[in-house]
Amino acid sequence: MEVIAIETGYVKVGIGFATGRKNFLKVLKTNILSWQESGLVQNRRIGLNLFVAYDLAYQKTKPTDFTRIPKNIAPHIADKFFIDSSQILEEIDFLTSAGVITLDEAKLIFNEGYASKRNAVVYFAVKQNMDYLVFLDDDEYPLAVTNAHNKVIWSGQHVLSTHLKYIPRADITHGLHCGYISPIPKIEFNETLNEETFREFIEAISNDIIKWNNIKSILDADGVTYADTNILRYDEAEEVEEINHAKFISGANLCLNLTDPMRLFPFFNPPGARGEDTFLSTCLSDRTVLRIPVYTFHDGFSTYNHLLDGVLPTKLKPVQASDSKIVARFYKACVGWVRYKPLLLYITDRDNYQSKIKEISNQLEASLPAISKYFNYPNFLNVAAELQKYHKTVEQNYQDFVKAETVWLKIMRYLLDSRER
Repeated sequence: MEVIAIETGYVKVGIGFATGRKNFLKVLKTNILSWQESGLVQNRRIGLNLFVAYDLAYQKTKPTDFTRIPKNIAPHIADKFFIDSSQILEEIDFLTSAGVITLDEAKLIFNEGYASKRNAVVYFAVKQNMDYLVFLDDDEYPLAVTNAHNKVIWSGQHVLSTHLKYIPRADITHGLHCGYISPIPKIEFNETLNEETFREFIEAISNDIIKWNNIKSILDADGVTYADTNILRYDEAEEVEEINHAKFISGANLCLNLTDPMRLFPFFNPPGARGEDTFLSTCLSDRTVLRIPVYTFHDGFSTYNHLLDGVLPTKLKPVQASDSKIVARFYKACVGWVRYKPLLLYITDRDNYQSKIKEISNQLEASLPAISKYFNYPNFLNVAAELQKYHKTVEQNYQDFVKAETVWLKIMRYLLDSRER
């Protein structure tokens, strides 16, 4: 195993999860066994530390669903930090009492949502003097799947060790994803919903990464994204290209270099929206961001948990639009996308913001009736109203986005100064 990071001495590595799923411990066990198989666990110059920010409301879980690590794998972790809402409140009280930030400023960093959970993980990792922090998701597994002659082929992926190989010469390393990345179910175009109308809808809610060409290829593959065999074959990283003022990354299979905390940015999303990884992407113009050759399999519909038990299917099922749960998930994803679209446009294309919002509104007005009818899901008609709601608050959301960075730097400076006392 080649890991550049350990050449200069002992390295403290944080592994972060922002989670709420009941199968978290099963996913964690699979990852730890993967680290063991890659040689990381046995390497005495690497300390693996776990940081878990968990949400008990998401699937009505209890703390032990996240904290009861099996005894046979617990020794492989140097230290463990479990972060619930009460601990975040304690840190907020600590920071405000010390005069580092105000309560209103704290809400920009540690409010509700996944951005808050990720910020809490980064905060505690910096506070514990981690050198690097790798974010993993509770619905992603260290596997790659390819398609050959209508049969799928699986290969294990050394996710953590690949990040550690490249992160010393980058601010961020960002891996790849395969499997069920897109929440869009299989579409059988017909008189109710034709391809042109669906394309108009996707273009209205998409960003520079979620483009029609990408979505069309996924639809053609029954909703599955397969790993690129060329990437698997050749072990090379490449710099992430800046597209429209953003170096796009994802929130997991992601590593942050913490050796200089003042180079970090906070995660952010508008209230009730997602897109925390997308908004971080817009801050990275002068940062080194490497796309590295390692995949995780995204089990977006939680239908392949048996992969964690070693059962490898020879075919992956299409994502059926006839399943009401899948349609509901697609609707929620569309709402999440359209809620953060105004702020993303405001950040990346201010000069054309008003005209683009008008164009998107027209696209939604033209496409949503057909979308709603096709999926037999009237709630889709609400997507247009969600766009207008977040359009009206875009200036305030932008001010909060800019202020969050200033607040974050105050916190990082305080943590750095605390080390020197």
